[in-house]
Amino acid sequence: MPLRSLPRAPVALRSNRRGAGLRACGACGRAGSITQRRWASDNNNKSGDGDRPFYLQLNESIYERVQREKAEQIKIQSLQQRTARGQFFATVFACLFTAGVGYYFGQMIPQKPDTSSTAPLEAFAPPRHNISEANMEAAWTDFRDIVGKDNITLEKSELESHSGSSWSSHPAEPGDVPFCVVKPASTEEVSAIMKICHERKIPVTPYSGGTSLEGHFAATKGGICIDFSRMDKILKLHKEDLDVIVQPAVGWELLNEELAKENLFFPPDPGPGAMIGGMVGTGCSGTNAYRYGTMKDWVLSLTVVLADGTVIKTRQRPRKSSAGYDLTRMFIGSEGTLGLVTEATLKVTVKPQHTSVAVCAFPTVRAAADCVFKVVGAGVPIAAIEILDDVQMMCINDAGQTSKTWKNAPTLFFKFAGTPSSVKEQISQVQSLAKNSGSVSFEFAKSDQEKEDLWQARKEALWSVMAKSEGHEDMAVWTTDVAVPISRLPQIIEETKEKINKSSLLGSIVGHVGDGNFHSIILYNRKTDFEKAEHLVHEMVKRAIELEGTATGEHGVGLVKRDYLPHELGTSTVDAMRQLKKAFDPLCLLNCDKIVRASLPKEGEVGAW
Repeated sequence: MPLRSLPRAPVALRSNRRGAGLRACGACGRAGSITQRRWASDNNNKSGDGDRPFYLQLNESIYERVQREKAEQIKIQSLQQRTARGQFFATVFACLFTAGVGYYFGQMIPQKPDTSSTAPLEAFAPPRHNISEANMEAAWTDFRDIVGKDNITLEKSELESHSGSSWSSHPAEPGDVPFCVVKPASTEEVSAIMKICHERKIPVTPYSGGTSLEGHFAATKGGICIDFSRMDKILKLHKEDLDVIVQPAVGWELLNEELAKENLFFPPDPGPGAMIGGMVGTGCSGTNAYRYGTMKDWVLSLTVVLADGTVIKTRQRPRKSSAGYDLTRMFIGSEGTLGLVTEATLKVTVKPQHTSVAVCAFPTVRAAADCVFKVVGAGVPIAAIEILDDVQMMCINDAGQTSKTWKNAPTLFFKFAGTPSSVKEQISQVQSLAKNSGSVSFEFAKSDQEKEDLWQARKEALWSVMAKSEGHEDMAVWTTDVAVPISRLPQIIEETKEKINKSSLLGSIVGHVGDGNFHSIILYNRKTDFEKAEHLVHEMVKRAIELEGTATGEHGVGLVKRDYLPHELGTSTVDAMRQLKKAFDPLCLLNCDKIVRASLPKEGEVGAW
């Protein structure tokens, strides 16, 4: 064992051993001297540990060395951990930096253009609007600065009335309500509003007369409603050129009252209360369409505010032009999805010298439809042909809003226009053709008052059916229309009539049958009969499309009939429409969801064909 590990001996004993060792041999003497030096060193220990045992000092020394080693190891581990974290964050930073640089330079490289003329709905990203409370409240302040506090409302009743109606076929959903209603007074104000909406990504629903039937002004995305009611002025009449410039909230009835003072009139005549903006949006027609055509035939030019607030004018005032794309026709029937009409230049015409009305009843609706086909085929230049079935005539009688009582039988209403002699000749021709078709009565107006009385029954059609629901909260009216080639009209009217009778629902048939267009007005209970009414309408539309007709002759597509378009026109045609929508409104702010879908339907949302 080495000397350093020997235990410490008592002083006296060690002294004796030292003396003995010196005498024994030189080797032992060397050992003694070593021990002596070590002990001398202990005696001179300045720390004062001479009284403590050696093994305690040794243990303390070992403990201190171990603690120092532990501290060094902890220090090394800490340094290693900090180094690892630093390396991790450095790696993350390097990745992010590399990705950022790659994205930056990637954006500088021209992307391969999409050269397809159409694209399926699956290829479109759903619209991303910002209707958060903070964004809408900030926008409200901006709108107030544009139109004034009195022309912007948050009243619940106002919001609900601007999102649906009792005569609309679209059942209002709780979310179909705008945040506020804004009422501008000029094109400039509409433009300023749209610039704010474009910047803040706020969806917009336009509103004029509110008489549409297919959910056209339901605010499915929230946002704001732009109400054009303050833009109701006839701006200028060019009597010599036979045109007039109007704002969108001018009603067609008021317009004709003013034009009558100059012996002029505007032919399109849809339902009472309709206004020019909505008439342009739906491409409406009315009872005069057989002779005078539809809305698209009477609009010369439009002033339109686009989705980003840009203002364009589609044409000048000449009756004809070959200057570029016909943007006027493109906006007619677009239902506010491509732009907001703020002015319209309309054609007007001279009032006919003489007008008259004739009414004739038939034993069956098929016989009445056959008479229409014969009159049209004979080329009689009548102004309008309307059909009302027996149910509709019964509702008119029950409502009591006309001055006379009618036969509860399918009835045709004829309107004649021209010189007195030509009108007389037309009446004679129609009377003969009606008799050959089996008419049971024929009555024509002999005075202006009789003319008004006879035609009044036609104008009371919708309201007389709605009167049947008075006192019943859950009752609603579903009004829909289709159009077919004139030769198919008798077939589809008869088949539709049969389906309604079998359904046990009260439903009437009314139509502008001179151009193959007819309506069905169905009374149903919202809680118990909605699916039955929906099925009736579906069968009617499907039948029309299969007969080479259309899902809507004049009401428009809106929300209710958008999923019929692929069956009527083909998927590629609808995809082309969606591309057009995207070109004019990339953020899908204007009347989103109408005509074409902006996002994929939910499971089960689209019924089977």
